[in-house]
Amino acid sequence: MIEGIGIEHFLVVSTLMFFIGVCGFIIRRNLITMLMSIELILNSVNINFLVFNRYLYPDQMQGHFFSLFIVGIAAAEASVAIALIINIYRNLQNIDVENVSEMKY
Repeated sequence: MIEGIGIEHFLVVSTLMFFIGVCGFIIRRNLITMLMSIELILNSVNINFLVFNRYLYPDQMQGHFFSLFIVGIAAAEASVAIALIINIYRNLQNIDVENVSEMKY
């Protein structure tokens, strides 16, 4: 199934995901959408690791191990970020980035 799809197709999808994530992180002001944008960026990096591993070193598994490591890091990052967002929402009743500066003092 993958034999018919070239490396260019995977890289185009990965690039689109990366730039959608960057745009979402820069444009949006909601903490949940910013977290989702970071997850898109991490997933585009995973696609790159897997594709380059598949086409450059088809008999080795380093890209797969890097991807598993990134998935684990992303899960830990998401759980900590969601816990922080829930705490911010309980204190401020809003999860916009502009209101988070009120929690400084």
